[in-house]
Amino acid sequence: MFTLQHQSTKSQARAGIFKTAHGGVPTPFFLPIATRGAVKGLTMAEVKNLGASIILSNTYHLWLKPGVEIIRAAGGLHKFMGWPGPILTDSGGFQVFSLSKYRKVTDSGVEFKSPSNGATHHLTPKLALQIQADLGSDIVMVLDECVASDAGKDVAKEAVARTTLWAREQAEVWPKIKKSGQQLFGIVQGSVYKDLRLQSAAEISSLPFDGIAIGGLAVGEEAKEMYKVLDYTVPVLPPDKLHYLMGVGYPENILEAVKRGIDCFDCVIPTREARHGRVYVWNRKVVGDFKKPNLVFDGKKKFYSTLYLKSAAWAKDNNLIDDQCACPACSNHKATRSYLRHLFASEEVLAERLASLHNLYFYLELMRVIRQSIVGGII
Repeated sequence: MFTLQHQSTKSQARAGIFKTAHGGVPTPFFLPIATRGAVKGLTMAEVKNLGASIILSNTYHLWLKPGVEIIRAAGGLHKFMGWPGPILTDSGGFQVFSLSKYRKVTDSGVEFKSPSNGATHHLTPKLALQIQADLGSDIVMVLDECVASDAGKDVAKEAVARTTLWAREQAEVWPKIKKSGQQLFGIVQGSVYKDLRLQSAAEISSLPFDGIAIGGLAVGEEAKEMYKVLDYTVPVLPPDKLHYLMGVGYPENILEAVKRGIDCFDCVIPTREARHGRVYVWNRKVVGDFKKPNLVFDGKKKFYSTLYLKSAAWAKDNNLIDDQCACPACSNHKATRSYLRHLFASEEVLAERLASLHNLYFYLELMRVIRQSIVGGII
């Protein structure tokens, strides 16, 4: 359940609290990705200590391996992976639809072949909910049909119709499937077509969902196109429901989406980029001192930089990744840019761990700073 606490007068940005069976989460928030029940390279204790309140796991992957039965026997996904807070599970639809050569879509669901062993599976809207309910998810996502950004309008129109068909079916069966405290989110589709987006938003918003997600963005379109879609889609969503932008994004994408009324985000970028040697550092001259209440954070200038630490340019740079950062890599390990460059060059696993700790902390701090800026009347 979403409760609005502060509405910006300068933009559509808003701050609130989202209550779940495993605790409340201040909004806006970011969900670290634990696709297969783990945030790559990190323990759940580390993720929690970075400041994460909620994480995302993927139904498709957990269904295929290790299987729902094993997780259920362990006492549910929270106990299985040792995470005490809320968990959102994606329905797996995006992953299934990415298997373009190995899947067949009908109104009854998606039939696909497992890329690992070739076994045939049939994921129906009802089964997608049942799996997530059995996992013990706090937030369950409906099965929807996602299309590529370059899909033609006829393809996008068909996907919207099927997404609505499935959404209605899932909304109807959900009361019989859900376990205590679980919440169900609908998903708006429509690619980059305004009439389809507005149609989908109206149809999904008319159903008794606990939150509304916007899917099918950050799938190849330019950022300005994504912002354009948000400009006309978010205003027609129910204001009393959480607004979730799926799969987004880079820091500037998150800031711009918050200004348009989005409350939560998930993305692999902070950990994926970390594994490839890219770390994020604040431009302190732009964002100011986070400890001061008169924080300056308007997003008009580039508020962060990306350092590619695999480059030889950092070989003799003995500065910390960010000398004002409180993440474990900077404050505890005192990891310098030179040291990280050496670890990456030596293919040491520690390089990916330290970079992941830093980037996830950056993203979680980004959300805290954005919330502070909303409440402080800055954005």
